[in-house]
Amino acid sequence: MSGTNRLHTPPRAGTGTTTECFSAVLFETMTRINVGIEDLELYEFRYALENLYPEAGWDSVKLDKQEEIERLIGRRDFYLGIQLRPRAGDRIVLDGNIVRLTRMLFAGLVSGEYPEEWVRAHFYFDIRGFYFIPRTVYFTEEVLVHFGGKPYRRFEQRQRRFERFQEVGYRDFKDANAEIDQAFIESVKKLISAREAPMLITIAGPTAAGKTEITERLLAAFEQTGKKTTTIEVDNFLLDREYREDKPMGKESTHFDLFMRSLAEILRCSPGSSEVVPVPGRSTGQGYKIKIPRYDFIYATSSHDLDGNLKEGCIPLEIEPADIIFLEGNFPFQIEEISSLIGIKAVYLTDDPIRLKRKWKRDIDYRKKYDPAYFRNRFFRTQFLRAEDCYRPLMKVCDIVVDTTGAALWATPEIVEILNRD
Repeated sequence: MSGTNRLHTPPRAGTGTTTECFSAVLFETMTRINVGIEDLELYEFRYALENLYPEAGWDSVKLDKQEEIERLIGRRDFYLGIQLRPRAGDRIVLDGNIVRLTRMLFAGLVSGEYPEEWVRAHFYFDIRGFYFIPRTVYFTEEVLVHFGGKPYRRFEQRQRRFERFQEVGYRDFKDANAEIDQAFIESVKKLISAREAPMLITIAGPTAAGKTEITERLLAAFEQTGKKTTTIEVDNFLLDREYREDKPMGKESTHFDLFMRSLAEILRCSPGSSEVVPVPGRSTGQGYKIKIPRYDFIYATSSHDLDGNLKEGCIPLEIEPADIIFLEGNFPFQIEEISSLIGIKAVYLTDDPIRLKRKWKRDIDYRKKYDPAYFRNRFFRTQFLRAEDCYRPLMKVCDIVVDTTGAALWATPEIVEILNRD
């Protein structure tokens, strides 16, 4: 271990005094890294730590320099190298690179080699997964410039109370976001009042950011005004997971031709054009009823094959025409063919630590969707890649960003001008 060696660990965790000393010091230190550790008893912390114990003891952990670790977590190939289903015997285990990183951070915190401020700046610790994950930067300099350097409105950061939580449920999340959500709804209503129907609105954002919930609230708000609304969830156009596992979000991972035809029909326009054409027998704001693929989120399979044909025994989703069409998904308006069709482009953003807590509750506790080790590997691997491939590019071209964790509503100068009109 580089630096002053304060650690000496016997062959097996839990059998010697110095091992107990290591875990006790780490436990106290980790309460300053993640305040939720305070809700654990020391013996609970030691149970979890046992799963990461190095075969040769904590004294055997070689520490990389801070700058080397920063370079590592900023490299795309590091995340591409994370295995989703590594095995030890008959069970899936945490990827070796993730284990090594977490061990280094633990040992470096105890030895004093890694300052707590540095660890907090570059990583967050997930208690339930019991591992460190690199922080994702969403508001890059380019994104800030796009929005004029400051948010349109700020609110109280009510998600701070989730810092102690190991998982976050729907009701707590909704309550925490009530104020900023209402401001976003009112902003969208004002923007729509100046546009013609049918209006296509995109709400994109990372997994478990809250896109579905805010879309439902927007739908309800507009239905109260007498406007006919509907939603198209882009994830229903995903290919089977086995065909898209290592592909970026976009054309290669979806039934893209079906997607474009569906948009053209419900917007009553020609594919690749935003020019609206009349539909005989339909009122203004209504196109054609469409049938789209149905994605099974439990089994990660599509109702359609790779050629876009409905599989035997599967039933497509039917979407009625409407005045306002919400397009919920992660890639739409960065693709040239789609951009001109969209009236309002929004990104609904929740920071990674909160989303991970939501996914523990939703995908593991309720859906029983993943093996927990696979779940941890997958989340670690995909956040950097998705931010680089999808979310940051979207934020550089969208009209509005709803940052629920930072409790800030961001809008471009052009949108701010419209919103500030009497």
